[in-house]
Amino acid sequence: MTTTQSQQPATLWQIAWRQLRRNRLAMICLGIIVLYAGIAVYAEGTYWYYRLAQQTAPYRAVDFNNRFADPSISHPLGTDALGRDVFRQVVQGTRVAFEVGILTSLIAIPIAVLLGAFAGYFGRKTDDAVVYTYTVFDSIPGLLFIFAVNIVIRGLLTHTPSGQTLSRYFDPGVIAVALGIGLTTWVGLCRLIRGEYIKHRDRQYVLAAQALGTSPVAIMFRHILPNVLHLVIINFSLRFPGAILTEVVLSYLGIGVAGEPSWGIMISDAKIRLWQGRWYELGGATLAMFFIVLAFNLFGDALRDALDPKLRTAEAKTA
Repeated sequence: MTTTQSQQPATLWQIAWRQLRRNRLAMICLGIIVLYAGIAVYAEGTYWYYRLAQQTAPYRAVDFNNRFADPSISHPLGTDALGRDVFRQVVQGTRVAFEVGILTSLIAIPIAVLLGAFAGYFGRKTDDAVVYTYTVFDSIPGLLFIFAVNIVIRGLLTHTPSGQTLSRYFDPGVIAVALGIGLTTWVGLCRLIRGEYIKHRDRQYVLAAQALGTSPVAIMFRHILPNVLHLVIINFSLRFPGAILTEVVLSYLGIGVAGEPSWGIMISDAKIRLWQGRWYELGGATLAMFFIVLAFNLFGDALRDALDPKLRTAEAKTA
């Protein structure tokens, strides 16, 4: 008799998706994230279209005859001191935020997973070296460390031939911020992955793979990694809004993104115009940042609960 699909035991990912679908707030947050992602893709396309065409993008078009215009159909959030459309700048700020969030994750997560896996699996001197390394990183004030890395990277991009070539295609501020955040925020995940590998390396499936002569690298990344992958996904969902907030702070202080619209730059520029009663620029950037950070945080919490292995037992009891 053939076992049907409905009779097969549900995987952790299937259980997690069912759990998420029951959480209405989590699904609303997921919808907000998807909406922002679509806006970021649209903004990215707009950015590259005008850059490759060597034309001035509409969100950078200066019109001194239309400065400080009130919100209207043509300018939903009005215009700034240079007559630029604020709404279009908020949209482009979404692109910058997603670029920084994705790039920092692509830098920090591989570092954390590799070092944590080697430290947890091999132990001894390898573990001591990794623990010493992330302890040194963790002992340095995070924001100051990001400042230092950001300034060094920006200098390399500005004063070296290869850096200047790269800067023709990518904003130096985005690269510097992403590298600064990515190279300084991997410690937490590394510590978590190390602990999980220590826990898994003595389990039966790992001992069986060792007895069959499987190489350590294959055991680490083919056998153990899939069992801790949910932690990486949860970490990504929770680190993404942190990277966005850090980029906003850096841009607000003047050492972040410089050549393109950023929510931090918009907030910094708009604060001096509040006394004039012109809050549209500040309100647009702040609300855009607020909703995406809130959505990621709430969805990350729901995802963490849904991917908890204990849910398999709870699901079985309620079935």
